[in-house]
Amino acid sequence: MIDKAIQAITEPRRRDILHLVRDEELTSSAIASHFDISAPAISQHLKVLEEAGLVIVRRAGTKRFYSIRREGFAELMHYIESFWDDSLMLLKAAAEEEERRKHDINQQQ
Repeated sequence: MIDKAIQAITEPRRRDILHLVRDEELTSSAIASHFDISAPAISQHLKVLEEAGLVIVRRAGTKRFYSIRREGFAELMHYIESFWDDSLMLLKAAAEEEERRKHDINQQQ
């Protein structure tokens, strides 16, 4: 799912759609009204976002309402944050210790 989410947000219009539905539920036609592309093209973007787990769809009659799926973003954020775990802090500490040792040796000479 992470791969799909990353791929989905690489497209600028999809990021714009996510901003639109971030705080409110909107119909696909309301979303489409913000863009200069066809409604079917917007529907395709919405389908990609839904399949990536970044939006949820609520159907009411013939209308589809889209809203952000916060859990999808939490998963994505957790994945990205995993790159800044304790091992990077340990690496930083080791590099700083090495610099201090070099500095101490240079001062002794």
